[in-house]
Amino acid sequence: MAGQDSELRAALIALEIFRMEIHALWLVQHLLFALWVNGLLTIGLAGAQQGVICNESLMLQNLPLCGKSFQEMMRKVDSSKWCNLTEFILYYNNFTLCTEDKAATAKCFWPNPIAEGFITGIHKEFFSNCTSKKVHWEDPPDKILITLIFIPVLLTIAMIGLVVWCSKRNDILV
Repeated sequence: MAGQDSELRAALIALEIFRMEIHALWLVQHLLFALWVNGLLTIGLAGAQQGVICNESLMLQNLPLCGKSFQEMMRKVDSSKWCNLTEFILYYNNFTLCTEDKAATAKCFWPNPIAEGFITGIHKEFFSNCTSKKVHWEDPPDKILITLIFIPVLLTIAMIGLVVWCSKRNDILV
């Protein structure tokens, strides 16, 4: 009877070891599969990006259509309001979307140097007189400046003193 129990225990132990080995094998197989899929995706995406060639001449041909459309829309806005973005934001958004679309049609990324140069030209045409008013910054009066400097310095010194004082008191730490 004792021999049968020991044989049964040995069989159960062997079965448990076999189940653990199958589980480990299953995990290794899934890990290898995930690595294989990742490699395929990486190679596929890299190959897709290398195969796309930007057709710059097509983009140069199509970008002026966006500029012409923007010019027509900007004629609806009084030229004295060209510096107020709220007056033409919808037109500018349409212009931006158009340049993005023309770049995508030519299989080019956006923004790119060609599109940026074209957009800069449009900016020079319509917004060259829109200069921002320079703000002249001044230091605050000496009393305020001294207060603004010394408060953080004194707080820092007080915090350092508090940390040192607490670290020397053993009864607080326990």
